[in-house]
Amino acid sequence: MATYIFRRLLVGVLVLIIVSIVVFIAMRILPGDPIYMLITETESKEFTEQQIAQLKQQFGLDKPLAVQYFNWLKGIFEGDLGNSIIHRAPVAGEIIRRLPITLHLGIAAYLVGVCIGIPAGILCAIRRGKVIDTIVTTFSNLGITIPAFWLGLMMIYFFGLYLRWLPVQGYTSPFTDFVLNFRQLIMPVICLALFPIASNTRQTRSSMLEVMRQDYIRTAWSKGLRERVVIIRHALKNGLIPVLTLSAMGFSMIIGGSVVIETVFNIPGMGRLAVTAIINHDYPYVQGIVLIISTFVMFTNILVDLAYGWIDPRIRFS
Repeated sequence: MATYIFRRLLVGVLVLIIVSIVVFIAMRILPGDPIYMLITETESKEFTEQQIAQLKQQFGLDKPLAVQYFNWLKGIFEGDLGNSIIHRAPVAGEIIRRLPITLHLGIAAYLVGVCIGIPAGILCAIRRGKVIDTIVTTFSNLGITIPAFWLGLMMIYFFGLYLRWLPVQGYTSPFTDFVLNFRQLIMPVICLALFPIASNTRQTRSSMLEVMRQDYIRTAWSKGLRERVVIIRHALKNGLIPVLTLSAMGFSMIIGGSVVIETVFNIPGMGRLAVTAIINHDYPYVQGIVLIISTFVMFTNILVDLAYGWIDPRIRFS
């Protein structure tokens, strides 16, 4: 297993390098110049080419792209993600401040998606063709098609502005005010968890129906075992493997989807920071955020692959 983990980590590092190169180049071929974001329109008319060149030199933007990239990569190995061009502050400090907010929102949405989606899928499978199966399947199909940002806007209007039940924006630490934090997260978490709930329900239902047709399940029924024992002890573990894969992908989508949801609900997490940084062409912020998100995705995939062996002992790592 150690060899397998080492090989996966090696491949993961290679993927991170490729992603960082793509993002690094993509940000620099976008129209616009971050230097002109630093100065007002009046100052831009008064600044000479020499003064603008000095600003570019100050932030290392006058060097060739390859040199800029390797200087940034060197800083990563030294624990330095660089400084913001617009705010002139360390990127790592701002990401560390906003990362817990994004993780809080993402993990809460992920847990809701798993805790509701998987039991709903199991229920649909064991009650196939019944009324509950039809209702849950219909709602799961709707959940996959509804855009998260549209749902967020509708919830803001109905629950926030019309009924005035929930706050429409902002984030308060649960250590400061737990009740307010809970109320602020209800709508964003529902928007982020809607797709994972629907997809987990569909995938669990499909996997469980396939497993329930296997010979060993029929043998378990013929032994007179109770339904709960057959489902949990015999069917569930084998049916969870494809669901686990989808759940890992769902976690990645939740972290990525926080970009939209944090913007809609004005939550000061990494997603909103990424949107602001892209608009301002603040390269270091975008590169740092993408690197952090890619690293999370890589480790999530590795942990899921290792979990396969725990769910199904027949799986061997080589």
